[in-house]
Amino acid sequence: MGNTYRAMEISSPGVFSLVERKIALPGAGQVRIRVEACGVCHSDVATVEAQFPNLSYPRVPGHEVIGRIEEVGPGVTTWKTGQRVGVGFFGGEDGTCEACRRGETVYCQNPIITGVTTDGGYAEMMIAEARALVLIPDELKSGDAAPLVCAGITTFNALRNAGRAGDTVAVQGIGGLGHLGVQFARKMGFRTVAIGGGPDKEHLAQKLGAHVYIDAKAQDAAVALQKLGGADVILATAPSGSAIGSLLPGLKVRGKLVTVGVSGDAIPINGVPLIFGGRSVVGSLTGRAIETQDTLDFSVLTDVRPMIETLPLAKAEEAYKRMMAGSARFRMVLTMT
Repeated sequence: MGNTYRAMEISSPGVFSLVERKIALPGAGQVRIRVEACGVCHSDVATVEAQFPNLSYPRVPGHEVIGRIEEVGPGVTTWKTGQRVGVGFFGGEDGTCEACRRGETVYCQNPIITGVTTDGGYAEMMIAEARALVLIPDELKSGDAAPLVCAGITTFNALRNAGRAGDTVAVQGIGGLGHLGVQFARKMGFRTVAIGGGPDKEHLAQKLGAHVYIDAKAQDAAVALQKLGGADVILATAPSGSAIGSLLPGLKVRGKLVTVGVSGDAIPINGVPLIFGGRSVVGSLTGRAIETQDTLDFSVLTDVRPMIETLPLAKAEEAYKRMMAGSARFRMVLTMT
């Protein structure tokens, strides 16, 4: 084995550069991973387009990373070389901020963010904090596992924390997040409603497990939900603030509008349905490593899989542009072999 590896780094905002880097030793509490697959996520825009404060370049993006441990650093006792592991958006917490002290480590105020504050998985190798790792089940291919450590945990956690078996759950958007949300909702025992933008998504929604499909272009989705008795939970995955806000009246009394899709525009909220129905609008962020482990195990148990397209590492820029253009069906994954 040589002493270098290939990485696709962002040398300055918007500039992709395929480079050779020297292999580094993992530090205390860290491991070095030989990457097998890395998902391309919309959150990568934070690195590619300098949307994160105080970002330093060059930086390797990518936080849906699957690979095998090649070397463990000092003090690592729970992981060993050869294990296939994954690491997602949150690469570690400081353990000292108020959120961490209250047990809300996923909302750490000074987090390690894979591919943002540290180099990520658009590379043949990366260094990761051992505490951020999850074990990849043998039943999952690396390419399929990659989106599950970000898009998967995001939708899985939001749904299981907001709903109860038998609830009517609507998933807005059938894209990178939504196509997983529909699958998880059905497998969790929810009456699953998919909300899409056009008749062309109906067949796919049913294939993914939706009991009901609502074409938001042909009818008012909130009205359609109320005709079904209202939704206990609406999972908003499509990044449109106006579309998300319009769904609020579709909730039952005490229903929750849970948003996981970050919109560029504000979410307009009408106070009447909000107040007079005791409804709520909440945000949900990915999850801790152990919750990501739950996502992977549940996906194996219930046969939930992402729909992916793969490209080699050298075509990372093309994969990123396809993702940003919304032309991927539905998650782009980079492979290293």
